[in-house]
Amino acid sequence: MKLAVTQMNPVIGDFAGNTAKMIDAMKQAISNSAEMVVFPEFALCGYPPMDLLDYDTFVEESRRAIRTLQRSMPAGIAAVVGYVDRNPAPLGKALTNSVAVLSEGELIHTQAKTLLPTYDVFDEARYFEPATTRTVFEFGGRCIGIAICEDLWWETEPSPGTRYPLDPVRDLLDQGADLILAPSASPYYAGKASVRTAILNQIGRSSGAQVVYVNMVGGNDNLIFDGRSMVSSSDGTVVYRGTAFEESLKVVDLAALESQPAVHEELERYAEIESALCLGIRDYLRKTGFRKVHLGLSGGIDSAVVAYLAAKAVGIENTHAFLMPSEYSSEGSISDSELLCKKLGISYETVAIQPVFSQFLTALGPDYSDENIGMAEENIQARIRGTLLMAHSNRTGSLVVTTGNKSELAVGYCTLYGDMAGSLAVIGDLLKTEVYALAAHINRDEELIPQAILTKPPSAELRPDQRDEDSLPPYEILDEILSRYLLRNLTAKQIVAEGFQESTVAEILKMVGQSEYKRRQAPPVLKVSTRAFGTGRRMPLARTIYEHHLS
Repeated sequence: MKLAVTQMNPVIGDFAGNTAKMIDAMKQAISNSAEMVVFPEFALCGYPPMDLLDYDTFVEESRRAIRTLQRSMPAGIAAVVGYVDRNPAPLGKALTNSVAVLSEGELIHTQAKTLLPTYDVFDEARYFEPATTRTVFEFGGRCIGIAICEDLWWETEPSPGTRYPLDPVRDLLDQGADLILAPSASPYYAGKASVRTAILNQIGRSSGAQVVYVNMVGGNDNLIFDGRSMVSSSDGTVVYRGTAFEESLKVVDLAALESQPAVHEELERYAEIESALCLGIRDYLRKTGFRKVHLGLSGGIDSAVVAYLAAKAVGIENTHAFLMPSEYSSEGSISDSELLCKKLGISYETVAIQPVFSQFLTALGPDYSDENIGMAEENIQARIRGTLLMAHSNRTGSLVVTTGNKSELAVGYCTLYGDMAGSLAVIGDLLKTEVYALAAHINRDEELIPQAILTKPPSAELRPDQRDEDSLPPYEILDEILSRYLLRNLTAKQIVAEGFQESTVAEILKMVGQSEYKRRQAPPVLKVSTRAFGTGRRMPLARTIYEHHLS
């Protein structure tokens, strides 16, 4: 059987546009002699629709779109389409996460999703009733079962201590399925492709069934979908891989692929992260109706990396930078920023904030002074810069992209309504050491980020001779502690047991807890790790910060 693996980038709620894109894909598949086209999970409505599912009109639009597709699809091909359906049972949640198989104007098979993830960014049990039955169907001489995204992941431990009660794939195999279709909307994180590969390897080795895994591509809010669809042979070898971070349609001959050698991953970690972040920026603008971005450049590595990513994502003509020096800004913060803009080819302007800062201090009264700088005076400077950036956004319709990294967001080394003001936190899921690694990758062939930016000590430059390490441990130590706490859920005692100083661990974890209110007000953070700030990490604000206790 020839099958079209279709990595699609739908827009959430754009039923007409998504339907038209599907019909175009079917026509292309037919022209390449495909018998069936497989689209990703929820391709018809986009993923994740979240509380749009609470609106009857949204659900009815989804059901209507399936019927429209059924009537208007070209003859000679079948289509596997993910959509929202109503639960026909009298009890349980009102909706199902479903896939329809359409052929020659008829709906020949449906399957609802069984395993509904409720960890990390997922909240599907909030909306959907799980399937109670799984059935197979015959097509093209194959016995086919449909396992929607998480239904493949029974063998894994999606969150610590979690095990699913049943294996949907095994159920389909027991009914004779020799081909598993897996429409998916699997969000990206660095290294996830190898996890998916292992799942397909295991299914093939244990069952002898082929798997066609078709993943969504594109950015939706903080989530990035990387595509990289796969087809495995009956022994579990991955013999086809789709493109990364791009829409594509590839017609594969399932019988011919059986004899093909394994196809391995080719993307290096930071090449992968760069592509993911660029896609996240590009789609965030495109899907919200904007074209341009701007940012504040400090002469530091964070804003330099974000400027590069923004320019690559939306074009140098759509990227603008502001240099906003104060009396505490070093000469290099200006000259290095100017050199960066010239290397990248982006426009920039300089707006000195010292006159405004002086006026603020005068208005606030004698307790405020630029001779005895404290946290209040530091934050005023950051908020002046945030106000200038947001004013430009209001005037021009350009979006502000923020430049804070995950290390800073974690410990609160950032200013509400200052450097946190903006529409999208581009590198908010990269620890500071990872930002340096990404910068090195960016400069691998050509020095786009000036060397002076890479080698200068990190500083907010909000008071005389300020350095980040005046307030924080060295980033090499800080990031090791944060990765253990935020990604591995280790306690203070467990982190100390791995060789870190007790007082440092306690202080860092305390800072993370105390800064929760800031992160609650931060812009969306593009997710590239297993656990990003935002929907993937939900902590109460009013609580005892017990995680740092060592007694």
